[in-house]
Amino acid sequence: MSEPARHAATSKSSKRNPLPPATAADALYDIAERRLPGAALGANSLPDDIRFVVRKGEGSRIQDVNGRWYIDYVCGAGALILGHAHPQVTQKIAEQVGNGIHFFGMLNEQSVQLADEVVEAVPCAEKVVFGTTGSEATFYAMRLARAFTGRDAILKFEGGYHGNNDYSNISMTPKAISNYPQGQPDSAGIPAGTQASVLVAPYNDLDAVRLLVAEHKNELAAIIVEPVQRIIYPAPGFLQGLRKIADDYGILLIFDEVVTGFRLAYGGAQELYGVTPDLAAYGKIVGGASALSAVAGRADVLDLSDPRNKSNPKYVHVNGTLHGNPVACAAGLATLAEIRKPGFYDRLNTIGADFRKAMQDVLDRLGVPALVLGEGSLWHILFLTKPPRNYADVLSSDQARTKALDHELVRQGLYVLPNRRFVSAAHTDKDIEETARALDAACRKIK
Repeated sequence: MSEPARHAATSKSSKRNPLPPATAADALYDIAERRLPGAALGANSLPDDIRFVVRKGEGSRIQDVNGRWYIDYVCGAGALILGHAHPQVTQKIAEQVGNGIHFFGMLNEQSVQLADEVVEAVPCAEKVVFGTTGSEATFYAMRLARAFTGRDAILKFEGGYHGNNDYSNISMTPKAISNYPQGQPDSAGIPAGTQASVLVAPYNDLDAVRLLVAEHKNELAAIIVEPVQRIIYPAPGFLQGLRKIADDYGILLIFDEVVTGFRLAYGGAQELYGVTPDLAAYGKIVGGASALSAVAGRADVLDLSDPRNKSNPKYVHVNGTLHGNPVACAAGLATLAEIRKPGFYDRLNTIGADFRKAMQDVLDRLGVPALVLGEGSLWHILFLTKPPRNYADVLSSDQARTKALDHELVRQGLYVLPNRRFVSAAHTDKDIEETARALDAACRKIK
């Protein structure tokens, strides 16, 4: 064996034989620290003393590899509206796995059926294109809007989260209020040209939006908005006002329904608020928590991606190895079949309302100056005296105290992450009672 080869083999061997750690989690974290940046799968991590590695999920709970159970309020970032391992969903996934886990280049039965169901459910939908993630869906929606209008700029709202693509990572979580309409990049590596093509406005301020659009009407392709911006709800008339501004200036309105789609109602925020956008981006629930997303909307816009028209100068390239994956589509179809059953949303929203009341009662009894915010199946706790109207209000809250409370809640056996939490159809009265006790204990700790 040559000396370089001997060195490489020795180096590799030493990496694979660390000292034996104390627990199953320690063993996995020892590997993760060496193999994954930050020992994480993305942008979220917990302090070393409370981090854990998940082994499985059942209903409203997850278990770590050391055997401890947590009540899960992250719910797969909102994707698991039915909870973990729902029997109907897992059955349909298993059936499809037996028939093939992936095809590419041709239609599959499950994708066609899911496209039909999405069009039936979504008010703006005349046609659908599939993607893999919510970030892809918002990216494709913006690309389609630029191609359709022949303009380059997109207007978004400060604090709005539209995934991880370069256009979305402008003024998503800025540390200070932006100098509108100039945004702030949330990540290194975003080209200056991309930054210049994204304009930023304050959420819930129609006057500011109209002034900005009027000034940049010849540049703007679309307005993209989360109908519910994380934990900020639209003021009466705000979404309707965006629809009118878009119509007045001949630009497209894009709803990012990656979170709100099929959660606020079966028809999503469009159904709940009675506002129909031109395009809407979907993820999470539409794929039954599998790797699937979609853009739904006007046929004349989506037809720009028709592969038979590649010679058209306005042809929009939409393509991905896993687009319309049959296993993900099977999971989506099974999930949608469950949530469109009569009474589902009434039950889900009742769980959410009962949860928020129980948590607010704990805070009020202890004299903690915080609000349990949310509607329907969404919730969050912020140290504010009134619900936030925009991102500036969120910045004015005691974020350090919120973070301390979140970490203490994890210590008490609740899985939470910043910005948005959910209840699922699997959460029970027992979960709410245990969570109230955990919140009581956490508040006493951080006081």
